Amino acid sequence: MALNHLLPILGTAGIGMGLGGMVLSQIDPTRQSTVFALEGLGLLCLFVYFVGNWKRLKTFSSRRSTRLGFNGILSILLMTGILVIINFLVIRHGARWDFSETQHFSLAPQTLQVLGNLKQNVAITVFSHERSPGFRTYRDLLEGYTYTSPQISVTYVDPEQAPDKARDHEISKIDTAVFQSGERTIHVTKPTEMNLTSALIRVTKDQTKRLIFLEGHGERQITDQERGGFSLARDNLEAHGYTVARGSLMTDPTLLEDADVLIVPGPRESLAPVELRRITRFASEGGRLLFLLDPRTTTGLDPWVSEWGLTLGPGVVVDPEDRVAQGSPTALLVRRFTNHAVTKGFTAPVLLPVSQSVTFDRQAAAADLTFTSLMQSSEQSWAETTFHQTTPELEEGQDIKGPFALAGVLARKTEPSGSPVTPAMVIVGNSAFASNAYVKFPGNADFFLNAVSWLADESTLISISPKESTFAPFIPNPTQEHLLLAVQVFSIPFLLLFLGVTIWRRRRSL
Repeated sequence: MALNHLLPILGTAGIGMGLGGMVLSQIDPTRQSTVFALEGLGLLCLFVYFVGNWKRLKTFSSRRSTRLGFNGILSILLMTGILVIINFLVIRHGARWDFSETQHFSLAPQTLQVLGNLKQNVAITVFSHERSPGFRTYRDLLEGYTYTSPQISVTYVDPEQAPDKARDHEISKIDTAVFQSGERTIHVTKPTEMNLTSALIRVTKDQTKRLIFLEGHGERQITDQERGGFSLARDNLEAHGYTVARGSLMTDPTLLEDADVLIVPGPRESLAPVELRRITRFASEGGRLLFLLDPRTTTGLDPWVSEWGLTLGPGVVVDPEDRVAQGSPTALLVRRFTNHAVTKGFTAPVLLPVSQSVTFDRQAAAADLTFTSLMQSSEQSWAETTFHQTTPELEEGQDIKGPFALAGVLARKTEPSGSPVTPAMVIVGNSAFASNAYVKFPGNADFFLNAVSWLADESTLISISPKESTFAPFIPNPTQEHLLLAVQVFSIPFLLLFLGVTIWRRRRSL
Protein backbone atom coordinates (compact mmCIF):
# COMPACT_ATOMS: atom_id res chain seq x y z
CA MET A 1 0.00 0.00 0.00
CA ALA A 2 2.85 2.40 0.75
CA LEU A 3 4.27 1.72 -2.72
CA ASN A 4 0.96 2.72 -4.32
CA HIS A 5 1.20 6.11 -2.60
CA LEU A 6 4.78 6.57 -3.83
CA LEU A 7 4.05 5.70 -7.46
CA PRO A 8 2.62 9.15 -8.44
CA ILE A 9 5.61 10.82 -6.82
CA LEU A 10 8.01 8.55 -8.74
CA GLY A 11 6.19 9.27 -12.02
CA THR A 12 6.33 13.04 -11.48
CA ALA A 13 9.97 12.86 -10.42
CA GLY A 14 10.86 10.77 -13.47
CA ILE A 15 9.30 13.31 -15.84
CA GLY A 16 10.97 16.21 -14.01
CA MET A 17 14.43 14.63 -14.07
CA GLY A 18 14.07 13.74 -17.75
CA LEU A 19 13.12 17.31 -18.68
CA GLY A 20 15.80 18.70 -16.38
CA GLY A 21 18.47 16.63 -18.09
CA MET A 22 17.35 17.88 -21.54
CA VAL A 23 17.43 21.53 -20.43
CA LEU A 24 20.82 21.14 -18.73
CA SER A 25 22.33 19.59 -21.88
CA GLN A 26 21.37 22.75 -23.82
CA ILE A 27 22.48 25.21 -21.16
CA ASP A 28 25.82 23.58 -20.26
CA PRO A 29 26.98 20.88 -22.73
CA THR A 30 30.10 20.23 -20.61
CA ARG A 31 28.12 18.62 -17.73
CA GLN A 32 27.45 15.37 -19.56
CA SER A 33 27.84 13.19 -16.46
CA THR A 34 25.14 15.10 -14.59
CA VAL A 35 22.83 14.92 -17.60
CA PHE A 36 23.42 11.17 -17.89
CA ALA A 37 22.63 10.68 -14.17
CA LEU A 38 19.41 12.70 -14.36
CA GLU A 39 18.23 10.88 -17.48
CA GLY A 40 19.06 7.47 -15.93
CA LEU A 41 17.25 8.20 -12.68
CA GLY A 42 14.30 9.59 -14.59
CA LEU A 43 13.99 6.43 -16.67
CA LEU A 44 14.27 4.29 -13.53
CA CYS A 45 11.46 6.21 -11.79
CA LEU A 46 9.23 5.98 -14.86
CA PHE A 47 9.94 2.24 -15.17
CA VAL A 48 8.93 1.66 -11.53
CA TYR A 49 5.81 3.78 -12.03
CA PHE A 50 4.64 1.78 -15.08
CA VAL A 51 5.38 -1.61 -13.41
CA GLY A 52 3.46 -0.61 -10.27
CA ASN A 53 0.47 0.59 -12.32
CA TRP A 54 0.51 -2.24 -14.89
CA LYS A 55 -2.86 -3.75 -13.95
CA ARG A 56 -4.52 -0.35 -13.72
CA LEU A 57 -3.09 0.68 -17.11
CA LYS A 58 -4.20 -2.60 -18.68
CA THR A 59 -7.77 -2.13 -17.43
CA PHE A 60 -7.76 1.54 -18.51
CA SER A 61 -6.51 0.73 -22.02
CA SER A 62 -9.29 -1.81 -22.58
CA ARG A 63 -12.01 0.82 -22.28
CA ARG A 64 -13.69 2.18 -25.44
CA SER A 65 -13.13 5.80 -24.43
CA THR A 66 -9.43 5.12 -23.99
CA ARG A 67 -9.12 3.66 -27.46
CA LEU A 68 -10.89 6.68 -28.97
CA GLY A 69 -8.71 9.07 -26.98
CA PHE A 70 -5.59 7.19 -28.01
CA ASN A 71 -6.58 7.49 -31.67
CA GLY A 72 -7.09 11.23 -31.22
CA ILE A 73 -3.71 11.65 -29.55
CA LEU A 74 -2.07 9.56 -32.28
CA SER A 75 -3.67 11.74 -34.99
CA ILE A 76 -2.39 14.88 -33.26
CA LEU A 77 1.11 13.43 -33.03
CA LEU A 78 1.06 12.42 -36.69
CA MET A 79 -0.10 15.88 -37.80
CA THR A 80 2.56 17.49 -35.63
CA GLY A 81 5.20 15.26 -37.23
CA ILE A 82 4.00 16.20 -40.72
CA LEU A 83 4.17 19.90 -39.89
CA VAL A 84 7.67 19.50 -38.42
CA ILE A 85 8.87 17.71 -41.56
CA ILE A 86 7.31 20.34 -43.86
CA ASN A 87 8.91 23.19 -41.92
CA PHE A 88 12.26 21.40 -41.99
CA LEU A 89 12.07 21.01 -45.78
CA VAL A 90 10.97 24.63 -46.26
CA ILE A 91 13.87 25.91 -44.16
CA ARG A 92 16.41 23.76 -46.01
CA HIS A 93 15.00 23.93 -49.56
CA GLY A 94 12.50 26.80 -49.52
CA ALA A 95 12.03 29.38 -52.29
CA ARG A 96 11.46 33.14 -52.12
CA TRP A 97 8.95 35.23 -54.06
CA ASP A 98 8.82 39.02 -54.28
CA PHE A 99 5.30 40.38 -54.84
CA SER A 100 6.13 44.02 -54.08
CA GLU A 101 5.30 46.52 -56.82
CA THR A 102 8.86 47.86 -57.12
CA GLN A 103 10.53 44.43 -56.57
CA HIS A 104 12.14 45.94 -53.50
CA PHE A 105 13.20 42.55 -52.12
CA SER A 106 14.65 41.21 -55.42
CA LEU A 107 18.33 41.51 -56.25
CA ALA A 108 19.43 42.90 -59.60
CA PRO A 109 20.90 40.57 -62.26
CA GLN A 110 24.35 42.10 -61.70
CA THR A 111 24.23 41.29 -57.98
CA LEU A 112 23.07 37.73 -58.65
CA GLN A 113 25.92 37.29 -61.13
CA VAL A 114 28.49 38.57 -58.64
CA LEU A 115 27.14 36.33 -55.86
CA GLY A 116 27.06 33.32 -58.20
CA ASN A 117 30.74 33.81 -59.10
CA LEU A 118 31.84 34.37 -55.49
CA LYS A 119 34.57 31.89 -54.53
CA GLN A 120 35.81 33.27 -51.22
CA ASN A 121 34.22 34.02 -47.87
CA VAL A 122 33.13 37.58 -47.15
CA ALA A 123 32.25 38.70 -43.63
CA ILE A 124 29.94 41.71 -43.39
CA THR A 125 29.67 43.57 -40.08
CA VAL A 126 26.86 46.13 -39.93
CA PHE A 127 27.28 48.74 -37.21
CA SER A 128 23.69 49.77 -36.63
CA HIS A 129 20.71 49.17 -34.35
CA GLU A 130 16.97 48.74 -34.79
CA ARG A 131 16.25 52.41 -34.09
CA SER A 132 18.57 53.57 -36.84
CA PRO A 133 17.05 54.65 -40.19
CA GLY A 134 19.34 52.40 -42.22
CA PHE A 135 18.95 49.21 -40.20
CA ARG A 136 15.85 47.91 -41.99
CA THR A 137 17.34 48.58 -45.44
CA TYR A 138 20.56 46.74 -44.55
CA ARG A 139 18.59 43.81 -43.17
CA ASP A 140 16.24 43.51 -46.19
CA LEU A 141 19.09 43.66 -48.70
CA LEU A 142 21.60 41.45 -46.91
CA GLU A 143 19.00 38.73 -46.31
CA GLY A 144 18.93 38.32 -50.09
CA TYR A 145 22.74 38.21 -50.24
CA THR A 146 23.04 35.50 -47.59
CA TYR A 147 20.17 33.52 -49.11
CA THR A 148 21.84 33.55 -52.55
CA SER A 149 25.41 32.80 -51.53
CA PRO A 150 26.68 30.64 -48.63
CA GLN A 151 29.97 32.58 -48.83
CA ILE A 152 28.34 35.63 -47.22
CA SER A 153 28.04 35.98 -43.44
CA VAL A 154 26.42 39.00 -41.77
CA THR A 155 26.77 40.22 -38.19
CA TYR A 156 24.94 43.18 -36.67
CA VAL A 157 26.70 45.19 -33.97
CA ASP A 158 25.30 48.07 -31.96
CA PRO A 159 28.19 50.57 -31.78
CA GLU A 160 26.76 52.11 -28.61
CA GLN A 161 26.93 48.78 -26.77
CA ALA A 162 30.23 47.69 -28.34
CA PRO A 163 32.32 50.89 -28.67
CA ASP A 164 35.62 48.99 -28.61
CA LYS A 165 34.66 46.93 -31.66
CA ALA A 166 33.48 50.03 -33.47
CA ARG A 167 36.78 51.72 -32.66
CA ASP A 168 38.76 48.74 -33.96
CA HIS A 169 36.92 48.98 -37.31
CA GLU A 170 37.35 52.78 -37.43
CA ILE A 171 33.60 53.43 -37.45
CA SER A 172 32.84 57.16 -37.42
CA LYS A 173 29.08 57.11 -38.07
CA ILE A 174 26.07 54.91 -37.52
CA ASP A 175 24.75 52.65 -40.33
CA THR A 176 28.18 51.63 -41.60
CA ALA A 177 28.81 48.18 -43.07
CA VAL A 178 32.33 46.72 -43.11
CA PHE A 179 33.15 44.13 -45.80
CA GLN A 180 36.11 41.89 -44.99
CA SER A 181 37.72 39.22 -47.15
CA GLY A 182 41.26 38.17 -46.35
CA GLU A 183 43.24 41.32 -45.63
CA ARG A 184 41.00 43.63 -47.67
CA THR A 185 38.43 45.84 -45.95
CA ILE A 186 35.78 48.09 -47.53
CA HIS A 187 33.42 50.48 -45.69
CA VAL A 188 29.89 51.24 -46.90
CA THR A 189 28.02 54.17 -45.36
CA LYS A 190 24.88 54.24 -47.52
CA PRO A 191 22.67 51.10 -47.58
CA THR A 192 21.89 50.73 -51.28
CA GLU A 193 22.24 47.63 -53.41
CA MET A 194 24.68 49.36 -55.76
CA ASN A 195 26.99 50.29 -52.87
CA LEU A 196 26.80 46.82 -51.30
CA THR A 197 27.48 45.01 -54.58
CA SER A 198 30.29 47.42 -55.44
CA ALA A 199 31.90 46.80 -52.07
CA LEU A 200 31.55 43.06 -52.58
CA ILE A 201 33.31 43.33 -55.94
CA ARG A 202 36.11 45.52 -54.61
CA VAL A 203 36.80 43.43 -51.51
CA THR A 204 37.13 40.22 -53.56
CA LYS A 205 39.17 41.57 -56.49
CA ASP A 206 42.87 40.80 -56.57
CA GLN A 207 43.66 43.94 -58.56
CA THR A 208 41.83 47.04 -59.75
CA LYS A 209 41.64 48.31 -63.32
CA ARG A 210 43.02 51.79 -64.00
CA LEU A 211 41.03 54.23 -66.12
CA ILE A 212 42.56 57.39 -67.61
CA PHE A 213 40.46 60.39 -68.63
CA LEU A 214 42.27 62.44 -71.25
CA GLU A 215 42.44 66.21 -70.74
CA GLY A 216 44.10 69.21 -72.33
CA HIS A 217 41.72 69.70 -75.28
CA GLY A 218 38.61 71.14 -73.64
CA GLU A 219 37.33 67.71 -72.52
CA ARG A 220 34.72 67.30 -69.82
CA GLN A 221 36.47 67.17 -66.46
CA ILE A 222 35.99 64.44 -63.85
CA THR A 223 36.57 67.08 -61.15
CA ASP A 224 33.84 69.37 -62.50
CA GLN A 225 30.65 69.17 -60.41
CA GLU A 226 28.59 71.41 -62.70
CA ARG A 227 26.01 70.07 -65.16
CA GLY A 228 28.58 69.55 -67.90
CA GLY A 229 31.15 67.82 -65.71
CA PHE A 230 31.91 64.13 -65.22
CA SER A 231 32.20 64.04 -61.42
CA LEU A 232 29.16 61.75 -61.00
CA ALA A 233 30.49 59.37 -63.66
CA ARG A 234 33.83 59.28 -61.83
CA ASP A 235 32.10 58.55 -58.51
CA ASN A 236 30.13 55.72 -60.11
CA LEU A 237 33.26 54.16 -61.58
CA GLU A 238 35.14 54.39 -58.29
CA ALA A 239 32.17 52.85 -56.48
CA HIS A 240 32.52 49.85 -58.80
CA GLY A 241 36.15 49.32 -57.87
CA TYR A 242 38.02 51.19 -60.60
CA THR A 243 41.01 53.46 -60.09
CA VAL A 244 40.25 56.69 -61.95
CA ALA A 245 42.91 59.23 -62.97
CA ARG A 246 43.28 62.06 -65.48
CA GLY A 247 46.15 63.52 -67.41
CA SER A 248 47.59 64.90 -70.65
CA LEU A 249 49.62 62.95 -73.17
CA MET A 250 51.53 66.09 -74.06
CA THR A 251 52.88 66.68 -70.55
CA ASP A 252 53.06 63.05 -69.41
CA PRO A 253 54.36 60.60 -72.06
CA THR A 254 54.13 57.72 -69.55
CA LEU A 255 50.47 58.33 -68.78
CA LEU A 256 49.27 55.15 -70.51
CA GLU A 257 51.96 52.75 -69.31
CA ASP A 258 49.84 51.09 -66.61
CA ALA A 259 46.40 52.11 -67.92
CA ASP A 260 43.72 49.61 -68.89
CA VAL A 261 41.26 51.97 -70.58
CA LEU A 262 41.74 55.45 -72.05
CA ILE A 263 38.59 57.59 -72.08
CA VAL A 264 38.40 60.66 -74.32
CA PRO A 265 35.34 62.60 -73.02
CA GLY A 266 34.23 65.16 -75.60
CA PRO A 267 37.33 67.09 -76.72
CA ARG A 268 36.77 70.59 -78.15
CA GLU A 269 40.24 71.10 -79.63
CA SER A 270 42.45 69.06 -81.94
CA LEU A 271 44.78 66.43 -80.54
CA ALA A 272 48.44 66.83 -81.48
CA PRO A 273 50.03 64.27 -83.84
CA VAL A 274 52.35 63.07 -81.08
CA GLU A 275 49.32 62.34 -78.88
CA LEU A 276 47.63 60.38 -81.66
CA ARG A 277 50.80 58.32 -82.15
CA ARG A 278 50.87 57.48 -78.43
CA ILE A 279 47.19 56.49 -78.52
CA THR A 280 47.87 54.31 -81.57
CA ARG A 281 50.75 52.56 -79.80
CA PHE A 282 48.57 52.06 -76.72
CA ALA A 283 45.83 50.45 -78.83
CA SER A 284 48.27 48.27 -80.76
CA GLU A 285 49.62 46.90 -77.47
CA GLY A 286 46.17 45.77 -76.39
CA GLY A 287 44.93 48.95 -74.73
CA ARG A 288 41.23 49.76 -74.78
CA LEU A 289 39.75 53.07 -75.91
CA LEU A 290 36.46 54.84 -75.22
CA PHE A 291 35.76 57.84 -77.44
CA LEU A 292 32.84 60.15 -76.58
CA LEU A 293 32.80 62.60 -79.49
CA ASP A 294 30.25 65.38 -79.92
CA PRO A 295 29.01 66.50 -83.36
CA ARG A 296 30.03 69.81 -84.93
CA THR A 297 33.28 70.04 -82.94
CA THR A 298 36.89 70.18 -84.08
CA THR A 299 38.85 67.30 -82.58
CA GLY A 300 41.32 66.44 -85.31
CA LEU A 301 40.29 62.82 -84.88
CA ASP A 302 38.47 62.36 -88.19
CA PRO A 303 41.60 61.36 -90.18
CA TRP A 304 42.77 59.15 -87.31
CA VAL A 305 39.50 57.21 -86.91
CA SER A 306 39.25 56.86 -90.70
CA GLU A 307 42.38 54.69 -90.55
CA TRP A 308 40.27 52.31 -88.47
CA GLY A 309 37.50 52.40 -91.06
CA LEU A 310 35.27 54.74 -89.04
CA THR A 311 33.49 57.91 -90.13
CA LEU A 312 31.76 60.36 -87.78
CA GLY A 313 28.75 62.32 -88.98
CA PRO A 314 28.09 64.29 -91.03
CA GLY A 315 25.67 66.61 -89.30
CA VAL A 316 23.40 65.90 -86.36
CA VAL A 317 20.97 62.98 -86.23
CA VAL A 318 17.29 63.97 -86.20
CA ASP A 319 14.75 61.30 -85.28
CA PRO A 320 11.01 62.17 -85.20
CA GLU A 321 10.20 58.66 -83.98
CA ASP A 322 12.68 58.23 -81.09
CA ARG A 323 12.98 61.61 -79.45
CA VAL A 324 12.00 63.24 -76.17
CA ALA A 325 8.29 64.12 -76.34
CA GLN A 326 7.71 67.81 -77.14
CA GLY A 327 11.47 68.30 -77.01
CA SER A 328 14.03 69.06 -79.64
CA PRO A 329 14.01 66.53 -82.51
CA THR A 330 17.78 66.27 -82.07
CA ALA A 331 17.37 65.10 -78.44
CA LEU A 332 17.18 61.36 -79.00
CA LEU A 333 15.56 58.81 -76.72
CA VAL A 334 17.17 55.68 -78.13
CA ARG A 335 15.27 52.41 -77.66
CA ARG A 336 16.91 50.24 -80.32
CA PHE A 337 19.85 48.16 -79.09
CA THR A 338 21.78 45.23 -80.49
CA ASN A 339 22.45 41.96 -78.69
CA HIS A 340 26.02 42.85 -77.79
CA ALA A 341 27.34 42.22 -74.28
CA VAL A 342 27.34 45.97 -73.59
CA THR A 343 23.62 46.38 -74.28
CA LYS A 344 22.27 42.87 -73.68
CA GLY A 345 19.11 42.96 -71.58
CA PHE A 346 18.61 46.73 -71.87
CA THR A 347 15.05 47.88 -71.13
CA ALA A 348 15.56 51.57 -70.23
CA PRO A 349 16.17 53.98 -73.15
CA VAL A 350 19.35 56.02 -73.48
CA LEU A 351 18.97 59.79 -73.67
CA LEU A 352 21.36 61.47 -76.10
CA PRO A 353 20.95 65.28 -75.97
CA VAL A 354 22.55 65.55 -79.42
CA SER A 355 24.38 62.94 -81.46
CA GLN A 356 26.18 62.16 -84.68
CA SER A 357 26.28 58.90 -86.56
CA VAL A 358 29.11 56.36 -86.52
CA THR A 359 29.74 54.56 -89.83
CA PHE A 360 32.11 51.69 -90.51
CA ASP A 361 33.70 51.11 -93.93
CA ARG A 362 34.80 47.50 -94.08
CA GLN A 363 36.87 48.12 -97.21
CA ALA A 364 38.92 50.84 -95.54
CA ALA A 365 39.52 48.93 -92.30
CA ALA A 366 42.08 46.29 -91.52
CA ALA A 367 41.04 42.72 -92.26
CA ASP A 368 41.19 41.69 -88.58
CA LEU A 369 38.73 44.36 -87.40
CA THR A 370 35.00 43.95 -86.98
CA PHE A 371 32.40 46.60 -86.11
CA THR A 372 29.19 46.06 -84.10
CA SER A 373 26.54 48.74 -83.70
CA LEU A 374 25.31 49.24 -80.13
CA MET A 375 22.50 51.77 -80.61
CA GLN A 376 20.42 52.51 -83.69
CA SER A 377 18.18 55.38 -84.74
CA SER A 378 14.84 54.65 -86.40
CA GLU A 379 14.14 54.45 -90.10
CA GLN A 380 12.52 57.89 -89.89
CA SER A 381 15.81 59.52 -88.86
CA TRP A 382 18.15 61.56 -90.99
CA ALA A 383 21.42 63.48 -90.61
CA GLU A 384 20.68 67.21 -90.58
CA THR A 385 23.51 69.23 -92.14
CA THR A 386 21.87 72.66 -92.30
CA PHE A 387 20.19 74.40 -89.36
CA HIS A 388 18.64 77.47 -90.98
CA GLN A 389 15.20 76.49 -89.61
CA THR A 390 13.97 76.20 -86.03
CA THR A 391 12.40 72.81 -86.74
CA PRO A 392 14.69 70.65 -88.89
CA GLU A 393 13.09 69.05 -91.94
CA LEU A 394 14.41 66.38 -94.24
CA GLU A 395 15.80 67.94 -97.42
CA GLU A 396 16.16 65.45 -100.21
CA GLY A 397 19.56 65.60 -101.85
CA GLN A 398 21.22 67.37 -98.91
CA ASP A 399 20.39 65.36 -95.80
CA ILE A 400 21.27 61.68 -95.44
CA LYS A 401 18.47 59.25 -94.59
CA GLY A 402 18.81 56.83 -91.66
CA PRO A 403 18.85 54.56 -89.78
CA PHE A 404 22.26 55.21 -88.25
CA ALA A 405 24.54 53.61 -85.69
CA LEU A 406 24.86 56.08 -82.81
CA ALA A 407 27.49 54.04 -80.96
CA GLY A 408 29.55 51.01 -81.84
CA VAL A 409 32.28 48.58 -80.86
CA LEU A 410 35.39 48.09 -82.93
CA ALA A 411 37.08 44.81 -82.00
CA ARG A 412 39.66 42.43 -83.37
CA LYS A 413 38.40 39.17 -84.80
CA THR A 414 38.91 35.90 -82.98
CA GLU A 415 42.29 34.40 -83.77
CA PRO A 416 42.58 30.79 -85.02
CA SER A 417 44.07 29.76 -81.69
CA GLY A 418 40.69 30.37 -80.10
CA SER A 419 41.76 33.32 -77.94
CA PRO A 420 38.94 35.66 -76.94
CA VAL A 421 38.12 38.75 -78.99
CA THR A 422 40.40 41.64 -78.01
CA PRO A 423 38.38 44.88 -77.78
CA ALA A 424 39.95 47.89 -79.45
CA MET A 425 37.49 50.72 -78.85
CA VAL A 426 33.95 51.83 -78.14
CA ILE A 427 32.94 55.02 -79.91
CA VAL A 428 29.84 57.09 -79.11
CA GLY A 429 28.62 60.07 -81.12
CA ASN A 430 27.90 62.10 -77.99
CA SER A 431 29.57 62.85 -74.65
CA ALA A 432 26.87 64.82 -72.79
CA PHE A 433 24.88 61.65 -72.03
CA ALA A 434 27.45 60.75 -69.32
CA SER A 435 27.66 64.27 -67.88
CA ASN A 436 26.23 65.24 -64.50
CA ALA A 437 23.09 66.61 -66.16
CA TYR A 438 22.12 63.29 -67.81
CA VAL A 439 24.03 60.41 -66.21
CA LYS A 440 21.31 59.89 -63.60
CA PHE A 441 18.97 58.83 -66.38
CA PRO A 442 18.82 55.02 -65.85
CA GLY A 443 19.74 53.99 -69.39
CA ASN A 444 22.64 56.45 -69.55
CA ALA A 445 24.26 55.19 -66.35
CA ASP A 446 23.90 51.56 -67.45
CA PHE A 447 25.29 52.17 -70.92
CA PHE A 448 28.32 54.14 -69.73
CA LEU A 449 29.20 51.65 -66.99
CA ASN A 450 28.72 48.65 -69.27
CA ALA A 451 30.89 50.15 -72.01
CA VAL A 452 33.72 50.77 -69.55
CA SER A 453 33.28 47.35 -67.94
CA TRP A 454 33.44 45.53 -71.28
CA LEU A 455 36.54 47.45 -72.34
CA ALA A 456 38.17 46.73 -68.98
CA ASP A 457 37.32 43.03 -69.39
CA GLU A 458 35.26 43.05 -66.20
CA SER A 459 32.70 40.36 -67.04
CA THR A 460 31.00 40.54 -63.63
CA LEU A 461 30.08 44.18 -64.24
CA ILE A 462 28.62 43.77 -67.74
CA SER A 463 24.96 43.83 -66.83
CA ILE A 464 22.26 46.16 -65.70
CA SER A 465 23.34 48.08 -62.62
CA PRO A 466 21.62 47.15 -59.35
CA LYS A 467 18.06 48.36 -59.05
CA GLU A 468 17.12 51.17 -56.75
CA SER A 469 13.58 51.54 -55.41
CA THR A 470 12.86 54.73 -57.32
CA PHE A 471 9.90 55.92 -59.31
CA ALA A 472 10.31 55.11 -63.02
CA PRO A 473 8.42 57.70 -65.11
CA PHE A 474 6.74 56.82 -68.39
CA ILE A 475 8.31 58.85 -71.20
CA PRO A 476 6.21 58.55 -74.38
CA ASN A 477 7.56 58.91 -77.87
CA PRO A 478 5.74 61.29 -80.28
CA THR A 479 3.40 58.56 -81.57
CA GLN A 480 2.41 57.53 -78.04
CA GLU A 481 2.02 61.19 -77.08
CA HIS A 482 -0.42 61.86 -79.94
CA LEU A 483 -2.38 58.71 -79.06
CA LEU A 484 -2.66 59.76 -75.41
CA LEU A 485 -3.74 63.25 -76.47
CA ALA A 486 -6.43 61.87 -78.76
CA VAL A 487 -7.80 59.45 -76.15
CA GLN A 488 -7.58 61.54 -72.98
CA VAL A 489 -8.29 65.02 -74.30
CA PHE A 490 -10.77 64.33 -77.09
CA SER A 491 -12.20 60.80 -77.13
CA ILE A 492 -13.12 60.31 -73.45
CA PRO A 493 -14.72 63.78 -72.96
CA PHE A 494 -16.66 63.42 -76.23
CA LEU A 495 -17.87 59.95 -75.20
CA LEU A 496 -19.06 61.24 -71.80
CA LEU A 497 -20.83 64.17 -73.52
CA PHE A 498 -22.54 61.82 -75.96
CA LEU A 499 -23.69 59.51 -73.16
CA GLY A 500 -24.98 62.47 -71.16
CA VAL A 501 -27.00 63.85 -74.09
CA THR A 502 -28.40 60.40 -74.87
CA ILE A 503 -29.53 59.82 -71.27
CA TRP A 504 -31.03 63.34 -71.10
CA ARG A 505 -33.05 62.84 -74.30
CA ARG A 506 -34.27 59.43 -73.16
CA ARG A 507 -35.43 60.73 -69.80
CA ARG A 508 -37.10 63.71 -71.44
CA SER A 509 -39.12 61.43 -73.71
CA LEU A 510 -40.54 59.48 -70.74
